[in-house]
Amino acid sequence: MFHSLDEFFPSWAYENQSTQRIFAALTDASLAQRVTPEGRDIRTLAWHIVTSIPEMMTRTGLTITGPAADAPAPTTAADILAGYTAAADSLEAAMREHWTDASLAVTCDMYGEQWSNAQTLSILIIHQVHHRAQLTVLMRQAGLPVPGIYGPSREEWAAMGMPAMP
Repeated sequence: MFHSLDEFFPSWAYENQSTQRIFAALTDASLAQRVTPEGRDIRTLAWHIVTSIPEMMTRTGLTITGPAADAPAPTTAADILAGYTAAADSLEAAMREHWTDASLAVTCDMYGEQWSNAQTLSILIIHQVHHRAQLTVLMRQAGLPVPGIYGPSREEWAAMGMPAMP
C-alpha cells in the first residue's frame, strides 16, 4: 500500500511502461486469440485493462480521460495501446493536479466496500498485473514474442545467448 504520492508514481511508471510494452507486442491478427471458446480474447482482455483505469479511478473523484467501461474494444492493437497510454497518463496528471499525500487516506465506495485511495491504487496495479499475465499466455499461444517484465523472457534470454531459466 502506498503512503505517499512519491511512492506511487515510480511504481505506476514501471507498470505503465510494462503494460505498454506488452500492448506494443500485440498484432492485429493476434487480437482474436483466446484460451477457450468461452474465454476472453486478447482484444477484450487488453481493452478491459484500458477501461479499468477510468472506471475505477473516477470512483475516487478524479476525472480521467479514457473510454467508458462499456466502450467497444478497438479492432487494432495500435488503438488499444493509444487508449491505454491516454488513460494511464491522464491518471497520473489528475493525481498530480488534484491529490496530495493526504488524499491517499480518503475512503470511497468501491464496489460496495470502503477503500482508501491508497488501497484503490494498489488494487489498480495488481489488477493490471493479473490481466497482463493472462495476456502473456494468450500471446504465447498466438506465437508472439513476450517482453520480459520482472525479468527476461524466453526470447530475451536467447538474445543474451543464454538458455531460458527453467
